[in-house]
Amino acid sequence: MNDSNRTPITVVQGASKVYRQGDRTISALQGIDLSIYEGSFVAVMGASGSGKSTLLHLMSGLTRPSSGTITVAGHDLGTLSDRRMTHFRRNRIGLVFQAFNLIASLNAYDNILFPLYAAGVKQTDDTVVHELASQLGIQDRLTHRPDSLSGGEQQRVAIARSLIANPAIVFADEPTGSLDSVTGQSICKLLRDLSDQHGRTIVMVTHEPSVAVWADDVVVLKDGEIIDRFPTNRYEDAQSLAAHYQQIVGESAMVTS
Repeated sequence: MNDSNRTPITVVQGASKVYRQGDRTISALQGIDLSIYEGSFVAVMGASGSGKSTLLHLMSGLTRPSSGTITVAGHDLGTLSDRRMTHFRRNRIGLVFQAFNLIASLNAYDNILFPLYAAGVKQTDDTVVHELASQLGIQDRLTHRPDSLSGGEQQRVAIARSLIANPAIVFADEPTGSLDSVTGQSICKLLRDLSDQHGRTIVMVTHEPSVAVWADDVVVLKDGEIIDRFPTNRYEDAQSLAAHYQQIVGESAMVTS
């Protein structure tokens, strides 16, 4: 689809992030410009230390940029107070992490509903939980606590939790990183289906071509800068995408050397 006919749900303009460690200054991101379009599935790739998780944290409002602007669902995150940011993130942004971050004492049902509990919602519609659980294939696991769920089931519960408030966009940070390859691919297919069948906007951080190939577009980061963006439909499989990714990184190394 032509980007001119699509609506950006997230716009990053000139975003930089600088950290200070004692008298050292570490530039994690440098002047990032990026648009994420509504209903798209975007993978952000890069080696460890490339800035991909930092970028995700900025877009999801978990941290603020040192400079530049980030707009999500029409809201400039830089204008929000910490309290309003927390409220906005809780209601408009879904987060999925590699470590699942489920509450051990709660069963799957209550873990899914936890963002609403935290927001003070006292009455909830069971139908929404059961619809999500059905979509994610965990409808028969809702009474189980995390320690009796497989890694893949825990990640599905975490994804359901990220969707319970019907967010504008879902950010997933290495969602398959703690899973075996077969389970990881099932999570990738699930995210693909959420995008295709339910119109969810998903931004996923990964360093694995076999994961990135499930997305619509791949954004490549290196040393805190975007060095390329390309659609995945040019490549037949993960191997060909991996070869292109390595070529991009290699050419970038030659330019900067």
